[in-house]
Amino acid sequence: FGITANAVAPGFIETEMLEAVPADKLDAFRSAIPLQRFGRPEEVAALVGFLCTEEAGYITGQTLRIDGGLITA
Repeated sequence: FGITANAVAPGFIETEMLEAVPADKLDAFRSAIPLQRFGRPEEVAALVGFLCTEEAGYITGQTLRIDGGLITA
């Protein structure tokens, strides 16, 4: 049928949600991320967009983390 089902699990992404977090906490979170920065919404969108293409047709049943390596660290 050509249907795939995947989940995207973003880490800290630069959105309005982070604006309420105190600066010292943000610094601590950022320093724990191997890439030393928060993700951008367009990076998450690019991953979701890729999953909608034929090139991703053999990817299914996966949870794809997009967190700058936070979970791996």
